[in-house]
Amino acid sequence: MNYFSLNNNSPKVTFKEAVIRGLAPDRGLYFPENITPIPREFVKNLENYSDEEVAFEAIKQFVGDTIPKKTLQGIIKETLCFDFPVVPIEDGVFALELFHGPTMAFKDVGARFMARCLGYFNKDQKDQEVTVLVATSGDTGGAVASGFLGVEGVDVVILYPSRKVSDIQEKQLTTLGQNITALEVDGVFDDCQDMVKTAFLDADLKQAKNLTSANSINVARWLPQMFYFFSAYKQLKLQGKAENIVFSVPSGNFGNICAGMMAHKLGLPVKHFVASTNINDTIPEYLKTGIYQARPSKPTISNAMDVGDPSNFVRIQKLVNNDITKLKNLFSSYSFADKETKRALRYLYKSTGYIADPHGAVGYLGLREYSKDKRDGMGVFLETAHPVKFLDVVEKTLGVTVAIPEQIQTVIDKEKKSIRISDYSGLKQFLIGN
Repeated sequence: MNYFSLNNNSPKVTFKEAVIRGLAPDRGLYFPENITPIPREFVKNLENYSDEEVAFEAIKQFVGDTIPKKTLQGIIKETLCFDFPVVPIEDGVFALELFHGPTMAFKDVGARFMARCLGYFNKDQKDQEVTVLVATSGDTGGAVASGFLGVEGVDVVILYPSRKVSDIQEKQLTTLGQNITALEVDGVFDDCQDMVKTAFLDADLKQAKNLTSANSINVARWLPQMFYFFSAYKQLKLQGKAENIVFSVPSGNFGNICAGMMAHKLGLPVKHFVASTNINDTIPEYLKTGIYQARPSKPTISNAMDVGDPSNFVRIQKLVNNDITKLKNLFSSYSFADKETKRALRYLYKSTGYIADPHGAVGYLGLREYSKDKRDGMGVFLETAHPVKFLDVVEKTLGVTVAIPEQIQTVIDKEKKSIRISDYSGLKQFLIGN
């Protein structure tokens, strides 16, 4: 399996090279050269296989021969060490809970998978340390920090926007120490992401550092998110409720929903995907106008989706051969303001007893919007983070006390350690000096 740049101006590379590079030299995202559907009989009998067997079948073609079969199976086993339960909410509506990992956010799976792939690739090159550079709007940083903590030969540098992540999210990426460093940026997530992309093309840094990214721009972070969608389908099929599934995905950088659409490309039976966003509505507007217009991100209570120029949307476009009509047949997108998000939090709690986080609430709203005239199947909204990660918003909105899980207790009282930077020169100076 080879990967090519979606900017079409860089050489093709293997999975290993794509993981280590992160971003192509022409600033394009890597995309698999070929996508072969999973055998129909396998999908038809998905419920008869373990989650590890399903995940291996889904990912193996994208890894190719860069990792031996038994090693890849071991990586998958370590990655899938927690559950993704489908929880009934109301008639025909389910929440897919993706927050049962170490940082209580959906990005734990991709971060763990990538960390172990990179650790394998780096095992015989201990004299060539890799620096993982990652921008976060909330949960990515903590998941990457946890996934890569203590990985030999790998340093992790996390850029996050100052005062624009929740207190618990900040603790998860600033308190671990060891090979993890947090850079607090005076700006928004898009500033952090632009700095990361610029660093990959900086000739001085290329000489000084072996850089890669752990954002969903990296294929090893992006592709394992397919596992969620296969798992949800399998669970619903076991209940006899897998007909006409609609997935509503809270979307910021659009990596998660893109992975779901890749699962569909492999043959997973899904009727429709809904990208649910907050007021950062670049994609909903694109679907209305046909014009993609990136814009500065705006802060919201669902901060992990505060993205004005979602990187992974080019991959979604590629999956439908840049045909907006095909895209609209499979994909919708709606945006919601904070007041609507809070209203959804209250509704879910009062009517069902379910405590969602703001991102899950946006996912629920997107599903409800799509389903207004289309109630002929099963709706699944992704609950991407535990509500404790947005404690102030959830408790104030619902008037309840949310119990703090053990995973959060371990970091909540630790001392924050971060380095402030204001622009790219600050990032470059730090990387060159360390």
